[in-house]
Amino acid sequence: QLQLVESGGGLVQPGGSLRLSCAASTFRLDYYAIGWFRQAPGKEREGVSWISASGGSINYADSVKGRFTISRDNAKNTVFLQMNSLKPEDTAIYYCAASPLYSLLEIDYASWGQGTQVTVSS
Repeated sequence: QLQLVESGGGLVQPGGSLRLSCAASTFRLDYYAIGWFRQAPGKEREGVSWISASGGSINYADSVKGRFTISRDNAKNTVFLQMNSLKPEDTAIYYCAASPLYSLLEIDYASWGQGTQVTVSS
């Protein structure tokens, strides 16, 4: 399994911003599509945003469209999720995952990070 590490989570007030990072140290991330998923307490995990290996294809869940931006810096072997205008309902553990093919389906992502907690609260 490929090893991914998320960082950048924390506590932020509503309307604030955070940037999450997803890094790989043992393989080249630019060979893989990356998906960001989140799981709120008592809820099922859901997809948030996806980016293809080349960066040419990007998708967002309707709930974050216009507020979140996914990007990748292959030179740094890192994928980012910029989260603006955060809402309390964005509170969740955020995971990044890697897939050899570009897919919006969680089942296609075999390698996962441990997650980073994002809490949006005043």
